[in-house]
Amino acid sequence: MTSLSPERPTLSPTPPPEPPVPRDVSLPERARARPGRLSDLSEIFLDFWRYRELLVQLARRDIRIRYKQAVMGFAWAILMPMVVVGAGILVRYAMATISHMSLNLSSIAGLAVKSLPWSFFVGSLGFSVASLTGNSNLVAKIYFPREVLPLSVTLAQGFDTLIGTIMVSIMVAVLGVSPSWQLLWVPVLVVLLFCVTLAVGLFVSCANLFFRDVKYIVQVLVTFGIFFTPVFFEPTMFGPIGAPLMMLNPLAPLVEGFRVAIIDHHNLLMPLVTTTPAGASVMAWSPWYLAYAVLWAFGGLASSLLLFHRLEFVFAEYL
Repeated sequence: MTSLSPERPTLSPTPPPEPPVPRDVSLPERARARPGRLSDLSEIFLDFWRYRELLVQLARRDIRIRYKQAVMGFAWAILMPMVVVGAGILVRYAMATISHMSLNLSSIAGLAVKSLPWSFFVGSLGFSVASLTGNSNLVAKIYFPREVLPLSVTLAQGFDTLIGTIMVSIMVAVLGVSPSWQLLWVPVLVVLLFCVTLAVGLFVSCANLFFRDVKYIVQVLVTFGIFFTPVFFEPTMFGPIGAPLMMLNPLAPLVEGFRVAIIDHHNLLMPLVTTTPAGASVMAWSPWYLAYAVLWAFGGLASSLLLFHRLEFVFAEYL
């Protein structure tokens, strides 16, 4: 007897899926998928404009916090420049005594002028380094461009410097410095100084978020940085070789530019050569110093903004 069994269907192997056909991406889509530096910078400045009211409110808050229940009040704004001037006079007097020279009034006026940009830089840096970690609740819970935080403390420090400028202006006038047309260089130098300070502030605030010991490094730098910046002295004191080396400090052309324009009444587009007591000719100022400061100001600010902008989306994970 023949047994009938159901026939098993034959299974044909499933063909492998075909690879997807690459889609041609147009240039605008590529630009949107991977934005360039210029688009990032334009986005950053547009965010500054959209959140300008928040920026103003944060700057006002920082100013109120500094002076609320303060014993000295607005005197804190002139304390730092006056301390720098006092320390500078002691240093210059010791140097003049050793070299058997007299300390003239123009040197003291130069110290007073250079104390302002240095005080602005040091004060801004001290508050900027903790601007993100000190506002962790805002950074973690509310969306806004994080670049606003270092910018607000820099603007608040500018308010302090403005008060100090009034006192230094009176002091410089008493010391016999007369105004000149070279004062028109002051707004240019102020813009460059602000850009350099903001660039460093953005960088250290971002770095301090990832590495919490950065704030201690900043304290060391601002404590001893004055000895590597021509505040207590002029670069020409280091001779023909040392003077250009001192001007490699990005702050040096700005600090020295204020003195040369205000005290020496010199046009910053023209070179200035002085003669040392030993008879050597030293380049006290060169237009290339100004170009060097412009490069550091705008190049450094653009680099810091791009770095800050591309890392701000992970800031909340490190708070």
